[in-house]
Amino acid sequence: MNRMTPSPLLRARTQASWFVAGVGLLVFLSFWTLDLQWAKFLAPDALRKMARFLGELFPPNLEPAFLARLLPAALETLAMSALGTLIAALLGLVLALPASKTHAYDPARWRALTRLALNALRSIPELVWAALLLIAAGLGPFAGTLALALHTTGVLGRLFAEAIENSSGEPAFALRLRGVDELRVFLYATLPQLLPQLLSYTLYRWENNIRAAAVLGVVGAGGLGQMLAFHMGLFQMGETSSVLIAMITLVALVDALSHGARRLMSQ
Repeated sequence: MNRMTPSPLLRARTQASWFVAGVGLLVFLSFWTLDLQWAKFLAPDALRKMARFLGELFPPNLEPAFLARLLPAALETLAMSALGTLIAALLGLVLALPASKTHAYDPARWRALTRLALNALRSIPELVWAALLLIAAGLGPFAGTLALALHTTGVLGRLFAEAIENSSGEPAFALRLRGVDELRVFLYATLPQLLPQLLSYTLYRWENNIRAAAVLGVVGAGGLGQMLAFHMGLFQMGETSSVLIAMITLVALVDALSHGARRLMSQ
């Protein structure tokens, strides 16, 4: 009977094969159902129009008067992303605790409800959150910051909860045997071993939120996105090019800072 039982390695390979086959089928059906008009996209006329549009972006507007307005907008976008990510990291950690099952005897009474709330927060895109909050908070960066915070709370909360559940339980178990309460068990046993991973998740989401903050400005949430929507609407391509360059520079700067922080944590 034991000879007929498949080994764990064989079962894992079989499950992986079925998973890959399912993903392949999904990709095939995606190509089959979507109306992908590659011929029109790569047509000479379409390529010529795209090249003409790109050509209109040069040269960018580098006049001091315009740059004096561009710099505060870039700083506003950076501040929106940083503050929104910080709020989300704190709220995500608070919600991750009831959303995770920390040990085998943990009843985790609020796990399903909290995970449902996290799913709802991250299922709604930042643009939708911004549109809803603009009604209450009005135009400006405040609504954009809250929109980033709410969506990112759902993302980080779920990632933090998974990290907590997958952490090593031996240090926490040793403290529980000595009668230490759950909050101090988390602070002294679980959090120290998870802190680099949590910081890595937070920095990665900060990179994403830089891009999202620039997009949120299109709906009136301030920053570079609002300038981009304004100048593109007036077909002022030189100003549009300068705003795009500022966005790329900001993303590259945050990416470099995040990479440096990860290297420091890994040493």
